[in-house]
Amino acid sequence: MQVKLLSYTQNPKAVIYACARQCYSKLSAYNIYVKKENLSKRFKEFITHLIERGHLSPLEHVSFTFSIEGISRVCTHQLVRHRIASYSQQSQRYVDMENFNYIVPLAIKKNKKAKKIFLEIIATVKEKYRELKEILEKDKTLNKEKLNQDLRFILPQAVETKIVVTMNCRELLHFFSERLCLRAQWEIRTLAYKMFSLCKRILPEVFSLAGPKCKRMGFCPEKAFDCPLFPDKLDKKK
Repeated sequence: MQVKLLSYTQNPKAVIYACARQCYSKLSAYNIYVKKENLSKRFKEFITHLIERGHLSPLEHVSFTFSIEGISRVCTHQLVRHRIASYSQQSQRYVDMENFNYIVPLAIKKNKKAKKIFLEIIATVKEKYRELKEILEKDKTLNKEKLNQDLRFILPQAVETKIVVTMNCRELLHFFSERLCLRAQWEIRTLAYKMFSLCKRILPEVFSLAGPKCKRMGFCPEKAFDCPLFPDKLDKKK
């Protein structure tokens, strides 16, 4: 899995600060922004106070755009459920998937017998994909687009895909609270951690406050008593 940062809002601290101050100032956000106040010393305290008060709309004005590859369709089906975001995914309608790459699930990868069966299934799908393609190519009414859009029906969810994702800071905090949880599926949890690491490098004052929901709430709303992060003090109250 590869996650790379394509772009992010420039001067994110100044943008967040100007947007937040706009709510309480006679000045315009532009005038606050161009003053270029030294935020390095007090921005962490400022943003912590902002988040604790639940004043999160200023965070929506800063966004991050990621290029993601080497993940399965299983993972992207979960990812796109986060609706306050923008997505551009590799199309199985316009891209020939005859020699598709695939993701081997962790439980199957470490089990030799299971992995053997899994790889046999993948090989069969590829073989049948080619056979169907040869048959359908003889139909002169089908162009490449129409051909691919029907051939994709036999592709497994393990197929590797590529996607571009843009999220604002507020949605990223929510995304991390859900997907960094140890109960999240392993692949999207890995993706969330890689995205989190990139965000924290750019804007540590905001994303040092990010993490699974139990970190923010102080207890595990999933009631996952087998989770090593579940606070002992709350476990004793049960």
